[in-house]
Amino acid sequence: MEANDQLSFEEAMEKLETIVMKLENGDVPLETAIELFQEGMRLSQLCGSKLELVERKIELLVETEQGVQRKPFANPNEERGE
Repeated sequence: MEANDQLSFEEAMEKLETIVMKLENGDVPLETAIELFQEGMRLSQLCGSKLELVERKIELLVETEQGVQRKPFANPNEERGE
């Protein structure tokens, strides 16, 4: 079994979607459903961490009077204080 932290974002999302479909189908035993739910939570946290890491790496180039300036990526709503 492949360790979750070795999965790419896309692989983790595919596994998460499969788990969600199985749980929505509702024909799994309770014990299996709990295991699937726990695995889904781990995958969800992994995806969230990977997205956060990528977000930190993104930089926007902003043209100012002094030339081109590097600016860390920020959610547009955060810049407006919303």
